Amino acid sequence: MRIMIIEDEEALREVLEYSLRRAGFIVNSFGNANDALIALEDCPPELILLDIMLPGLQGLQFLEILRQRDQATPVIVISARNSEADIIKALERGADDYVPKPFSLKLVEAKIKAVTRRGGAGEPRGEVLEGGGITIDLNTHKAHNGDEQLHLTQKEFELLSLFLKKPDRIFTRNQLLNLVWGYDSDLVTRTVDAHVAVLRKKLGDKGGHIKTLPKVGYLWDGGRSKS
Repeated sequence: MRIMIIEDEEALREVLEYSLRRAGFIVNSFGNANDALIALEDCPPELILLDIMLPGLQGLQFLEILRQRDQATPVIVISARNSEADIIKALERGADDYVPKPFSLKLVEAKIKAVTRRGGAGEPRGEVLEGGGITIDLNTHKAHNGDEQLHLTQKEFELLSLFLKKPDRIFTRNQLLNLVWGYDSDLVTRTVDAHVAVLRKKLGDKGGHIKTLPKVGYLWDGGRSKS
């Protein structure tokens, strides 16, 4: 797998690069987003590790430009800014996950494997799911709110697919982490809560179909799915 690192802190960038290469990844690293943006054309990565606070073009600006041309490449934000508002802002701009600094290298590797794991909800290909006015085609990987196409990241797509496949079922946060992200618990960021918040916003008036059960988890009450 080809990974692009965009991090202006040289020591951290070098540690990340060394660790990921030892883990078997092909790595290209950059100290600023301007150079990384140019390199995307010649050597497109399969995943991007992106810092937010960068010289010149900022990380979230880079992310917006990337998502205008590419919705598929996973992006994990790594940043010293770790408030819930910062995390949600990054997810809204198109990030797939968020790792606050300082972090362990094992955590980063686990996040990479989780984010790039396709079909996490275990759905068969070729199936169309529908509920509450939302339609998902698992074969073409497209989702619609009525006639409007939704622009979802991979994990948002998998999360919504799972909800539509099993309406009215209560999922705990750990169950969602396991089924969609592939790990059992997340002590570093509120991954599920942040993704649900962004998914609700993208669904607009249909976002209310995702119900929160305090101290338990979430469920979708938008009706049965169709094959």
